[in-house]
Amino acid sequence: MTFYDNAVEASPELIARAVNDRQRLLRHETEDFLRRLSLDYEQRRSDYWHHDYSSIESYLASVEDNRKRLQEALGDFGPVTGPPEAEAEPFMEDDKTLAQWVTVEVYEGCFARAVIGLPKGANGPVPLVICQHGIGSSPERTFGLDDPSQVYHAYARRLVEDGFAVLAPQHVTEGPPRARLTWMCLMLGKTLWGLEICKLKRLLDVAETWDGIDTSRLGMWGISLGGAYTQWAAPLEPRIRLAISCAFFNDRPRKMVVDDPRHSCFLSAGEPHIFVPNWLTEFADSDLVSLICPRPFMSQTGKCDGIAWWPWVTAEFDKAKAHYERLGIAERCELALHDGGHEIHYESGVAFLKKWLAEGAAI
Repeated sequence: MTFYDNAVEASPELIARAVNDRQRLLRHETEDFLRRLSLDYEQRRSDYWHHDYSSIESYLASVEDNRKRLQEALGDFGPVTGPPEAEAEPFMEDDKTLAQWVTVEVYEGCFARAVIGLPKGANGPVPLVICQHGIGSSPERTFGLDDPSQVYHAYARRLVEDGFAVLAPQHVTEGPPRARLTWMCLMLGKTLWGLEICKLKRLLDVAETWDGIDTSRLGMWGISLGGAYTQWAAPLEPRIRLAISCAFFNDRPRKMVVDDPRHSCFLSAGEPHIFVPNWLTEFADSDLVSLICPRPFMSQTGKCDGIAWWPWVTAEFDKAKAHYERLGIAERCELALHDGGHEIHYESGVAFLKKWLAEGAAI
């Protein structure tokens, strides 16, 4: 039955109900259609990816167009100008660690900031690890400060104590300001992700000038939003020789568009900054990892972490590892699946770093 046979004879209340009910149906039909398109990712990917596993050189050549399209999706703000002259100020010092805040101009009036920490008494230059914080967080938290729930387990400070240098960049950290900046970037055909990756590259320029740091042995280990930055930055920055994504790697289509009691869904999270053009066209998590390959990659996932349903993570990880397996380098790709939650798993991460960033490691 219809709501009415003749609108001019219907009551205002019935007209209003019909407007609302038809609008609800239209919204749900449209969302269902778009969700089905999003979940058809596997059927689309063959149009975009043509991996060649005959050799590592051939493999890298076969994904170069994908790498270029990833840069286009995130937005390229162009080359920075001038030398990487940084200002430094104290951050922390104890008997094992000396850490400083550094600030460097990226573009006119646009600055990058990070904490650089080094171990005291090191014998020669040491490998560097980018420790990238998550949303609502800070470089301080990576050092174990202002972390009452102990999500970070002071992993940056512990890495310094274990003989690594660390670079802990500061990103815009709260959802509403990230959304505001994202909208401004989108009107320029770019994203906040792209801008903050430019800042990271500039900070690496600074690190290359820092005494006591061996940037030829460089890893990136990010948690949550920092895990996202790890998965976006490592494909675009060849100086990053190893990547650890903690508490982010996921079945991307489901994570973005499927509300499910077993995991949170970004579509319902009210975080518009998280959405990237063409993400579900070409760049699901296992395919982003294929742009990190043949460099070592680890995903850290807690079974109690509400951001993901861990059996789906393991299935997506198997797709990522398949690229390494077909190149004969399966040992470079690891899943650190643990019984904890949304947190750094230090022991597996530091072991992975020591294995692949040791002097003479073949990567």
